[in-house]
Amino acid sequence: MLSFGLVDAQPAVFFEDLSVGQEFTSPGRTVTESDIVIFAGLSGDYNVLHTDAEHMKSSIFGERIAHGLLGLSIQQGLASRGEPAAAHGLLSALKWKFKGPIKIGDTVHVLSRIAAKRDGPDAGRGLVTVERRLVNQRGEVVQEGETEHVVERRKP
Repeated sequence: MLSFGLVDAQPAVFFEDLSVGQEFTSPGRTVTESDIVIFAGLSGDYNVLHTDAEHMKSSIFGERIAHGLLGLSIQQGLASRGEPAAAHGLLSALKWKFKGPIKIGDTVHVLSRIAAKRDGPDAGRGLVTVERRLVNQRGEVVQEGETEHVVERRKP
């Protein structure tokens, strides 16, 4: 399994450099109460699931949970740190499932696999489909899905 550092430190990678089946692992990131509060303010989603600690004590989760879209956003950022820049090209499509809660203090990382490659919108670009799983510190998949990216081809 390949693991890459920060995107800025990576050499140029093109559509031709990616292979179906390649796998990548991102670094981890701990989700904090501040993340949830800031995301609530940014998105305007102040649902009690995310903002009312007392109410959530008696819920099936037992505590506040992160917004699903916060988890999706975090996985996109983590993937950009775990995949070569080309595999993380311009996002063109998304198919996503929310499988379980992300709680305050959970540390998540992304497991990625190049699932498919095909011709893109023009001769200079291809489309890469990446399967991704957002996994917590207990090994539970909390979100998963596919992202499709427009990736530059190497110039002849």
